[in-house]
Amino acid sequence: MPDYTLHRSLAGVIIPAGGIGSRLGHKQPKQFLPLAGLPILVRTCRAFLDMEAIRCVVVAAPADYYQATIDLLHRHLSKQEIGKLIFTIGGVTRQDSVFAGLSALPDDISLVLVHDAARPLIDQATIDRCLQGAAQYGAVIAAVPVKDTLKQASRTGMIEKTVDRISLWQAQTPQASQRKLLEQAFAAAARQQFVGTDEASLLEAAGIPVRLVEGTERNLKITHPEDLQVAAALLQEELVMKIGHGFDAHRLVSGRKLILGGVTIPFELGLDGHSDADVVAHALTDALLGALGAGDIGRHFPDTDPQYKGINSLLLLAQVQQLVAARQCQLGNADITIVCQRPKLASYLAEMQANLARCCKVSSAAINIKATTTEKMGYTGRGEGIAAHAVVLLRADHGSE
Repeated sequence: MPDYTLHRSLAGVIIPAGGIGSRLGHKQPKQFLPLAGLPILVRTCRAFLDMEAIRCVVVAAPADYYQATIDLLHRHLSKQEIGKLIFTIGGVTRQDSVFAGLSALPDDISLVLVHDAARPLIDQATIDRCLQGAAQYGAVIAAVPVKDTLKQASRTGMIEKTVDRISLWQAQTPQASQRKLLEQAFAAAARQQFVGTDEASLLEAAGIPVRLVEGTERNLKITHPEDLQVAAALLQEELVMKIGHGFDAHRLVSGRKLILGGVTIPFELGLDGHSDADVVAHALTDALLGALGAGDIGRHFPDTDPQYKGINSLLLLAQVQQLVAARQCQLGNADITIVCQRPKLASYLAEMQANLARCCKVSSAAINIKATTTEKMGYTGRGEGIAAHAVVLLRADHGSE
C-alpha cells in the first residue's frame, strides 16, 4: 500500500459548520455547546490540527456566527493551532458549505478530508486510514457495519419486510478524496442540479468509485441531547490524568552563559544551543507536550527558525503552558532531575523552582527539582555536557463554557 506521507504537506480538511443544530434545542449552533469543558467545534478542529499530516483546516461557519466562530477558536486554541486554520462563510446546505471550504483551500492541497463539526471524538487512527485510502484509491469514507436488525415499514407504521443488513454500512466522516475527484463531483452536481446528502453521494452520482474504510462506534455525531451525555462519558476516562516525560542534553562550551531553570549560574562554561540551551526548561517543556500528545519542543520551536535564536527558554515554556490551559488541563506536579558533575547546583534549585512554577501557573510546591552526578561516568561525568529529565502529571481542568 502506498504511503500517504508523500502527501503530508498537501492534506487539508474541510469542516462544514454552517448548521444550527435545532434538534438539540439550543438557540446557538450546536458546535458552540460545551463538551467536557470545551466547545464541540474546538474538540473537532483540534483532532486534525494536532496531526503533522494535516497542513490546514478550513472551517465553513454560519454567516450569522462567522465572527463568533473565529473568536471561539482563537480563545481556545494555541497560536500554532490557529496558524493552520482558514475561515470561510458556509452555505444554506452542507453541500454549499463544503464547496465554500473547497474553494478556500490553498491551491497545492491535493488530498481533501471533509468532517462533520459535530463529530468531536474522531481519532487519529481513523483519520490516517482515510488519508491512506484516498491516496491509494482516490475516494473513501469512514463507516461502520449496521448491527441492528432493520425493518422496512409502511407510512402507517406496519412492517413490510426485514431488510438484510449484511451489506449495509453506516456512513461517518471523515470522507476523503483526491481533490481533483471532489472538484469533478461538484462540477457534475452543478450541471445536473443534484443535491447529495454527503460527499460520497456526489462522487457516486458523478460515477467516481468510493471505498469504505473502517470507522469506529466512538465516532458518534452529536444530534440529540443524549448524544452529549454519551460523548461526555466517553471522554471522561481519558481526561482524568495524563503523564509525560521529557529529556534534554546540551554540550558545555566556552563563550556561553550557563542558564538552568531560568537562572544564570556563574561558571566558566555554558550550554551550546540555538536558544539559551536551558536543558531544565527544555525537559519540562517536552514533558508537558508529551502529556498532551502534542509532539516535542523541536516541532513547536524548530532550531531552524531565527525567531528562536538565543531566546529565553522560559518564554517557550510559557507558550506551552498556554497550550496546556487551552486543552483544559493543569499541571498537577513535575519531578525534574538535573544530571551535572559541576558546578554544584544545590543553592540555585529554589530559584529554578520558582521560575518554572511561575511559567506553569502553579505553586512552587508542585515543582520538585533534584541535582545529581554520575560519579564522573559518561559525558556528564566528564564535564562535557549537562542533561535533565522531567516527569509531569496533568489533570483535567474542566471549567464551564
